[in-house]
Amino acid sequence: MLKLYGWSRGLQSDFAPFEARGFAPGRVLVQHRGHYRLALDSGEADAKLAGRFRHEAEDGLQPVVGDWVAVQADPADAFGQIHAVLPRRSAFTRRQAGGHGLQVVAANVDVALLTLSLNGDLNLRRLERYLAAAHDSGAQPVVVLTKADQAADLAQAVAEVTAIAGGVPVIAVSALTGEGMKALADQLEPGRTAVLLGSSGDGKSTLVNTLAGEALMATGKIRENDGRGRHTTVRRELLRLPSGALILDTPGMRELGLMDADEGVAAAFAGLEADVETLTQACRFKDCSHEREPGCAVREALSDGRLDPGHFESWRKLQRELEHERLKGDALARDAKKREWISLMKAGRAHMRAKRKGPQ
Repeated sequence: MLKLYGWSRGLQSDFAPFEARGFAPGRVLVQHRGHYRLALDSGEADAKLAGRFRHEAEDGLQPVVGDWVAVQADPADAFGQIHAVLPRRSAFTRRQAGGHGLQVVAANVDVALLTLSLNGDLNLRRLERYLAAAHDSGAQPVVVLTKADQAADLAQAVAEVTAIAGGVPVIAVSALTGEGMKALADQLEPGRTAVLLGSSGDGKSTLVNTLAGEALMATGKIRENDGRGRHTTVRRELLRLPSGALILDTPGMRELGLMDADEGVAAAFAGLEADVETLTQACRFKDCSHEREPGCAVREALSDGRLDPGHFESWRKLQRELEHERLKGDALARDAKKREWISLMKAGRAHMRAKRKGPQ
């Protein structure tokens, strides 16, 4: 059964040390609070984290949907015990609420389906963020333009998206008419895992239902005032389609931040006629701010029309966000070190007071 969920020789090699300890491999299908639904070679089963693993696993290292895990059956409990997570091939991450720690949202994804709805204005800047996050995750991005039947000018919309996609496949689909659905299905191979990344109201759950041929996911109504809707997925779940492909729809994917994603941003802005990353390296000064410095290749490309101003501003915005995340990470590290220092100082003062008092 595990081969149906993507088990491979590489995973078998990674699992060898755990097999020697008597554990069985499994893949996380559903994550709901502290409970997990796993696919095992013998079928599906419920599991929870082993006590020691739960306490020792660092931020981002506890299992999420898509993870491969080492599990042990417990004869005295209906739940198996998860003892470890196998190395991930790819991962979508974000900061936890409050900005402390790392949260992995989905793991071991092969294809990232980046959805944008055509029932309103295209948000190309949001797409650039999605492309950066997908490239950074290690997954292969595919842009999916949903609700093609509602597009005012489909050809123009596809052209605008293709111009900034940097060679990433762009597919316009309509779950209502069936347009583009075969091209989308061709991107989803048996045993490979896809994830849907997009805003609420983009039709992700409808896409899943259309690909599955049945209503696997709940769908919601769209607001008339802004064309958006609620995110109807309420839990993370990995589904197996009739074709054998695996697809994951998860709440929170639209809230991804960019943490240490320099390579992802660079990849998202590469492959264009005027590659921003390449232009910045051609500037006369390494610390060029691209404002008034002489010999600025970026300003020159903006002046002669080779570089789109909106595209450049989006790149600058993502660069500022990356810098903010780096500074935030440094601040968190400084705060942790400061708390450690204060704790040591208090312990030292308490020791000195006790020493002055002498034995009682």
